[in-house]
Amino acid sequence: MSTERVAVVGGCGHVGLPLGLALADAGLPVLLYDIDAHAVDTVRAGKMPFFEKGADEVLARVLASGNLTLTTQPEHVGEVDHVVVVVGTPVDEHLNPDPGAVVQAIELMVDHLRDGQHLVMRSTVYPGVTALVERLLAKHGKELDVSFCPERIAEGKAMEELHTLPQIVSGRTPEALERAARLFGHLTETTIPLSIEEAELAKLFTNTWRYIKFAAANQLYMIATEYGADYERIRAAMTHDYPRAADIPGAGLAAGPCLLKDTMQLAAFNKNNFLLGHASMLVNEGLPGYLVDQIEKEHDLSTMTVGLLGMAFKGESDDIRSSLSYKLKRLLKLRAARVLCTDPYVTVDDDLEPLDVVLERADLLVVAAPHRAYASIAPQVPAFDIWNILPVPAS
Repeated sequence: MSTERVAVVGGCGHVGLPLGLALADAGLPVLLYDIDAHAVDTVRAGKMPFFEKGADEVLARVLASGNLTLTTQPEHVGEVDHVVVVVGTPVDEHLNPDPGAVVQAIELMVDHLRDGQHLVMRSTVYPGVTALVERLLAKHGKELDVSFCPERIAEGKAMEELHTLPQIVSGRTPEALERAARLFGHLTETTIPLSIEEAELAKLFTNTWRYIKFAAANQLYMIATEYGADYERIRAAMTHDYPRAADIPGAGLAAGPCLLKDTMQLAAFNKNNFLLGHASMLVNEGLPGYLVDQIEKEHDLSTMTVGLLGMAFKGESDDIRSSLSYKLKRLLKLRAARVLCTDPYVTVDDDLEPLDVVLERADLLVVAAPHRAYASIAPQVPAFDIWNILPVPAS
């Protein structure tokens, strides 16, 4: 077991909990600190508060080993060597970055931090927020090594990717950089050093690039559809044994808690001079409305019950944060006689029906999230499936 102790602030969330589990499983004593007492009690009882493939087994293992402890009390963060903060920068209702959550998290525990600790900013932040944290620490007379080491995992693949993906590390001093590389070296063989500001931009650039690629695919899908052509057949032909087109995504709802938010953060950072980012937002956020318009070209929704399949923001997930399925639901409810929703993973929405009920009562189906469970459905009514997850009817 390593003698280096780690506290993860926000340790029961989608980013903090997998990281804490992975570090504890690597032999480090890990403390999960979270202000959500219910989440803390859930994890302490050996239950994951959300779906993450492979995490249940690791949670049971690290609790049994004693490597993982949990608390809602901020004073315990002073007992460790590394304090990893996974509170990110959200955007407000005007799509402007709001660093208040990060500042609040630091101020809540700053009196308990001690000189010589290593503070790691982990979640996506607006460029300059790490420097803001450094100034906040200095204001309180605290001397800590500060790093920004962005999380890079895809939700649902964390327990695999924390060990297989290279880790970007940064630090204001050589000592901070070395401590960050040593910490994340417990998980992955490759660490990539950057300056703090470069690391902050690298994280925003990564999510923005994915969002732009999805927007390009969705725009091409609209062009093909308006022309009466099948975008997925075209994409399959383009990518077949042709590496220069291999990264063209399929069409689909590009949503979730990160991609849009981080694209807008980058736009704000560049004084809202980011035409590609803003255009991508218009395309991706406009896709639910486009889909409803396409459906109405063929069907009188006012007389129909629509079954909406999948409310999570992506397939094989229970996370509904910023899910465009709910935007699609609102638009359909304005035009359809009735909308029934189902999802095999989501547990926090009381307005869901079992899949068999939706299939029995719906006059028309719309796939919103490409859960693999839908791949075995043989629809008996018209179905709109932008994801191409449903079986292809026999000709």
